[in-house]
Order: sequence, then structure tokens, then C-alpha cells
Amino acid sequence: MITMKTLVAGAAMLIAAAQVTPAMAQESSYKPGTVWEAGRIDVLPGQFENYMDWLATSWKKIQELGKAEGVVVEYHVLATNNPRAGEPDLILIVEYKDYLTTAQQEAMRKKVNALLAQDNRQASTASGERGKMREQLGSTEYQELILK
Repeated sequence: MITMKTLVAGAAMLIAAAQVTPAMAQESSYKPGTVWEAGRIDVLPGQFENYMDWLATSWKKIQELGKAEGVVVEYHVLATNNPRAGEPDLILIVEYKDYLTTAQQEAMRKKVNALLAQDNRQASTASGERGKMREQLGSTEYQELILK
């Protein structure tokens, strides 16, 4: 037999559950967006034009391939105005549609090598040659958070 005390207790539990449910069901106030990589580059003395030539040719071709493949959304080369000690001369920004899996990264590397008519060993050697023009100060990865 259900008593008044049982009904009141049951009603109280239902009210409490109803108050908790909207808070638990509330969606986040943002959604994940694109992924951005910002590479910091210190160009060595006397090498600015040489490095810009490389960016305008090979690097740009790689980014355009990424756009054609739907991997890269956009890319930019930014110059630091009046860099202080330890600050980069250039920042290379690439906006990616999303994170890539290991398999996607490998597939993209093969396409880049084909585009530049090189293999992995030659790509590594070319990267070392660019060391005569610049010092990589590292890169930072960001993910855009799109506010709702």
C-alpha cells in the first residue's frame, strides 16, 4: 500500500531529477573548429630573400596541394615588425581542416614528395639545406573554439 509519505518522497525525487536533467543535457557553449599551426622562423643574416624564394616556390606548392586535397584551409606568412631578441622574424601559419591520422600524414607526405620529385631521404637533405637560411624556433598548435 502506498502511503502519503511515499508519494511525497517520490514527488520530491522527481522534482530533483527534473531540475538536474536540463543542466546535464545542456550543450557546450562552443564547438571545436579548425586546427592552426604557427611555426616560428628566425631568418639568418643575409638569407631573407633566399628563404622567401623557397617559401614562394616549394612551400607554397605544398600548401596549395594541401588545399587541393582538402587538408589545408588557408596559409599565411607573417613578418614580425621590429623583432626583439628571441622573437621570430617570420611566422608561418597553416590552418588545417582537422587533425590528420598517421595514415593521412603518410599519404600526404608521399604526395608532397611526388610533387617535389623527391623521396624521404632527399626531403630530409633539403630540410637540412634550408638550415643555412633559417633557424626553426619551434611551432605551436592551436584549435579554434567556435562560440555558439
